[in-house]
Amino acid sequence: MMHKLDENYWDQRYQNQSTAWDLGTVSPPIQNYIEQITNKNLTILVPGAGNAYEASFLYEKGLKNTFVLDISLKPLQTFKNRLPEFPEEQLLHQDFFTLEKSFDLIIEQTFLCALNPEERPHYAEKMLSLLPPGGKLVGVLFDDQLFQDHPPFGGNKQEYLSYFQPHFDVLTFERCYNSISPRRNRELFMILQKPKT
Repeated sequence: MMHKLDENYWDQRYQNQSTAWDLGTVSPPIQNYIEQITNKNLTILVPGAGNAYEASFLYEKGLKNTFVLDISLKPLQTFKNRLPEFPEEQLLHQDFFTLEKSFDLIIEQTFLCALNPEERPHYAEKMLSLLPPGGKLVGVLFDDQLFQDHPPFGGNKQEYLSYFQPHFDVLTFERCYNSISPRRNRELFMILQKPKT
């Protein structure tokens, strides 16, 4: 029996520090991508951000239009304590599926693996709706089965592509070459683009 993965569930997980997949730092494949971004004016979303190390890294690299979203208030408060200069209005305490905004770039880091797998087709559609034509969804997905009854939920390249290919141009979808050692050969790096026309 799967728990309802709602705000209360995630509040408990953060309260109990039961987020074993939290790296405690920015994920190397995403760090590498961020370091190559030249347009500092991009509007960026980090959804299901948890402790949001990717968002801190973006902000500190001068990408000031970075938004952090989480269903649980606890990690947003932790993030704000760690980075007090981060604008309050760019911390979004809400359910991802209720978000109505537009972003040039969305960074995926262990968000998909935290959602009930039944929501994955809806996730792909929602991501598409949050991007303008030419906007990108970039991130890291687990290439591993992991757990069936609680997060993190795993998956594989073929499954993920079945959600994304109907909606996005797949620019990159490959095994990460620069994962941290416990995740070596267990992560996929993706760059997906909303079609420009």
